[in-house]
Amino acid sequence: MAGAVKRFDGSFDCDVLIVGGGINGAAIARDAAGRGLRVVLCEKDDLAGHTSSASSKLIHGGLRYLEHYEFGLVRKALIERETLLRCAPHIMRPLRFVMPHEAGKGPGARPAWLIRAGLFLYDRLARREFLPASHAVDLRCHPAGAPLQPRFTRGFMYSDGWVDDARLVVLNALDARERGATVLTRTRCAPPQRHPGGWSAALDGKGRRLHVTARCLVNAAGPWAARFLDGATSATNAMTNATPGTRTLRLIKGSHIVVPRLFEHPHAYIFQHPDGRIVFALPYESAFTLIGTTDIDYRGDLDRVAISAEETAYLCQLANRYFVQRITPADVVWSYSGVRPLVEDSAAHASAATRDYRLELDASGGSGAPLLSVFGGKITTSRKLAEDAVDLVGAALGHRAPAWTAKACLPGGDLFGASPSKRGVLEFGSWMARQAARHPWLPPQLLARYGRAYGTRIDTLLAGSGKLADLGRELAPGLYEAEVRYLMHHEWACSADDILWRRTKLGLHVAPGSAAVLDDWIAARQPALVP
Repeated sequence: MAGAVKRFDGSFDCDVLIVGGGINGAAIARDAAGRGLRVVLCEKDDLAGHTSSASSKLIHGGLRYLEHYEFGLVRKALIERETLLRCAPHIMRPLRFVMPHEAGKGPGARPAWLIRAGLFLYDRLARREFLPASHAVDLRCHPAGAPLQPRFTRGFMYSDGWVDDARLVVLNALDARERGATVLTRTRCAPPQRHPGGWSAALDGKGRRLHVTARCLVNAAGPWAARFLDGATSATNAMTNATPGTRTLRLIKGSHIVVPRLFEHPHAYIFQHPDGRIVFALPYESAFTLIGTTDIDYRGDLDRVAISAEETAYLCQLANRYFVQRITPADVVWSYSGVRPLVEDSAAHASAATRDYRLELDASGGSGAPLLSVFGGKITTSRKLAEDAVDLVGAALGHRAPAWTAKACLPGGDLFGASPSKRGVLEFGSWMARQAARHPWLPPQLLARYGRAYGTRIDTLLAGSGKLADLGRELAPGLYEAEVRYLMHHEWACSADDILWRRTKLGLHVAPGSAAVLDDWIAARQPALVP
């Protein structure tokens, strides 16, 4: 497959320059490279370093969006939910949700008949091949009722999916690179220049400056998309159809807290707060519960996003309304926040703003230097967004090639063959049993983590290893040198944060000081292991 042409001076010539290494940029790079376009992707920080690793970790249709009559978005997301589960069954899995119901007429209460109607529609807006339908549940005799306060005696159950969000981004980028794309992390794009027939840009990162010429520019900078677009238009002074309305984003901060496990069963909860908000409580990393998210309009520094004391108190208060076990801010072992770039609409409240995406293609009067800007979107619809984006880019460049990603596994997802199938979802346990038989020397907990994180790429990770000692020094509990080398060489990991909080979630399990040990080990081996 064709890749970007690297000149003798280190510069690149490509068809498409993508700015932004979140889920949208990585998915577009993958799709475009797979259609034969020469792609360069640059990201100023780590892949999934911001919004795309700060989600609720869900692949879902968005049950609450039905209240806002976004039936098209919900249907699109429900179709994508099962497509993604098939394509990457190692980093995704089905998840059952429990919605406790409390009779009453509070401002946030939904009557039982309305919930039943919504779930009936949710089950039928798109075809389901392996996710069970919704149904009512008696919480007095169901395990999901035990952690809840006694007044919750009835509820509803429905299906959606869980995803390791940061790994989804990395796997898209990995597939893009394997199909010929050049992926540059820690590389900032200066305001690009538009010329007849193409774009030129200077990329700064890792102590070097690269120059790129591209036939098309894709602005997938997430929360920075409007700012980047303004920089590009100021630099070129050639945007003839841009108006203030085309570059308006609504920046919404969503925060989550992680606390010691509040329940033992494998189901998740969806709670209705009296203020109308919907908040999830999810089983997380075996020993914890993840609670979120908030929705707050954000106008602060995009590089320094953090949860506020008010948000932490709000999420604790909400959890205490439902669970028997009470929590306080002192119980929070970790928190994270991200800013979601939503398409501006007329919604009065942040939680009601649309989660759909908008793609804006500017051909600037036929100059032959198209610019595609990506606004909004959500993880669940990222593959479809990328497909639509590359359709537009391909048409603008006169390069028409068929869409392909719906029928291709992400790296490591080919558990039962190259084509996605529901077997990977339904028979993941049997695949893991075969891995246990192949690698009896691996501790079960370590093998389970490897299987979920790497899928069939476990063979690359474990190549040449036949006993635990072959994995090298244990740099932190459950983290061996072989895995760190793999992450540095194959997945652009450059720091302890990349590895402990994005490539894995071991940051929740390691002792204080582990990050410093890991950073020292990495520093001694860069740049040899980092692409």
